[in-house]
Amino acid sequence: PAMPKTIPLAIFPDGRTVPALGVGTWKMGENAAKATDEIRSLRAGIDLGMTLIDTAEMYGSGGSERIVGEAISGRREKVFLVSKVLPSNASYEGTIAACERSLERMGTDHLDLYLLHWPGHHALEETFAAFEKLKADGKILGWGVSNFDTEGMQVVANTPAGENCATNQVLYNLDDRGVEFDLMPWMASRAMPLMAYCPLGEGRLLNDPVLNRIAADLDATAAQVALAFLLSRENVIAIPKTASPARIAENRAAADLVLPEDVRAELDRAFPAPDTKTPLSIV
Repeated sequence: PAMPKTIPLAIFPDGRTVPALGVGTWKMGENAAKATDEIRSLRAGIDLGMTLIDTAEMYGSGGSERIVGEAISGRREKVFLVSKVLPSNASYEGTIAACERSLERMGTDHLDLYLLHWPGHHALEETFAAFEKLKADGKILGWGVSNFDTEGMQVVANTPAGENCATNQVLYNLDDRGVEFDLMPWMASRAMPLMAYCPLGEGRLLNDPVLNRIAADLDATAAQVALAFLLSRENVIAIPKTASPARIAENRAAADLVLPEDVRAELDRAFPAPDTKTPLSIV
């Protein structure tokens, strides 16, 4: 077999780079019986170069962050660690306190990236001021947002410190390409990577007959084609979640899959890109 290619890199506006294929941890840390597999999967991902790990204080009410903490113990320096603050906690003081709790749960002194989980009622100015304070204190190295639509990003850009927003994490997959219409071009014009959560449509894409047929022709799996589609886009970071080490290896191999032109055309026919603005999908 050919040597695995390196995972493509995404570049943040501050020049930091990160593998465009990472690992999500939504729904991890909710069931003690699964903890061993979850930790093993995350470690396998790190070993395979999928060193971006995405979590949030909301996931399992801190349980996911605790699992991540165990997985990265002893190898923190290899990992690009992303977590998120709940909008209800995103006042100035609340953001700083939430970050401290996340750091403690994960047994680390800093996050590589800290995101506002979705737009809430606290003034963005307050949240961003807290992010800047955390950054000045070395507790986070960068910050961004999640689940913001194009109008929301415009507001971010016009908020004090908003020019330091590093990314926006949104739902994006073959079956849900709404962000391609205006959000993705807006972010691209600012050299801001888009982080794609639910890149496999919460698993629905794995059973799609068209996708499975296309995958079979490529000697690949539906998951690999769906991920390769995202990885072929400029500055898109995909964060599939799995608690199975075998699936981690399958996901990693997606970075080695090149989609020929005719296959891309076929995917466009089966999963059309939007030709008009659609509301941002959120899970």
